[in-house]
Amino acid sequence: MPDLHQPLMIITDLDGSLLDHHTYRWDAASEWLATLKQQAVPLVICSSKTAAEIIPLQKKLGISGSPFIAENGAVVQTHDQQRVRLDNALTYEAICERLAAMKPAYRFTGFHDFSDPDVASMTGLSEADAALARQRDASEVVVWRDSEEALAQFREALGAEGLALTQGGRFWHVMPAGSGKGEALRWLLDNSPGEARITLGLGDGPNDAPMLDAVDYAVVIRGYSKTPVTLTRTDQQQVYHTAHHGPEGWREGLDYFLTQPQ
Repeated sequence: MPDLHQPLMIITDLDGSLLDHHTYRWDAASEWLATLKQQAVPLVICSSKTAAEIIPLQKKLGISGSPFIAENGAVVQTHDQQRVRLDNALTYEAICERLAAMKPAYRFTGFHDFSDPDVASMTGLSEADAALARQRDASEVVVWRDSEEALAQFREALGAEGLALTQGGRFWHVMPAGSGKGEALRWLLDNSPGEARITLGLGDGPNDAPMLDAVDYAVVIRGYSKTPVTLTRTDQQQVYHTAHHGPEGWREGLDYFLTQPQ
């Protein structure tokens, strides 16, 4: 088991994990956040949220300047504050153009098509925060309005355009093929200065599975998605499934791995 005296890195999803799925609060995690800061343990956000959303949240959490992974892994901000799109060719505008060409064949709507009030009403965010959610760099959020059969065909059509589809806690996300939370984390670790760190990841949704497969220790937080979080790793002793949702589950996961007797 890891402990706080080792070189650790905590990688966390936000919505439904560190942040409550309904209120976006993190009260239950506050004590652990303070402990991690005191012990100088890096906390890396790995989220479907945009960079525009993550940066002010980092300030509120007291981790400004830390690296982060945004848009489900399509965007990485490094230790030296460089913003990197893992696929430089596919900008947000290019992705939206390819999606627009598919609209005659499938029923869906993207954040590009919505207003800030539309996104606020769907998510429970304020209009100001909804505006930040629409400041996208390399992926699009999709509200699917078609059948399951059409969804499978849509996934194939995206693949032919160099795009991939992943399911988040609330919506579907379209991003460059080959990107994702796991790939982004591996890229970030390969490009991080200093000694190698033991990694502990926390997430609650299907889109967190690649990240949870890429870390040394994984906390699968009890989620609200009908789709289970399915991991490919076989070292079950290094995976913990929480009984609680959201920040309560986040705290439970860290309690399990970092405070039980060694």
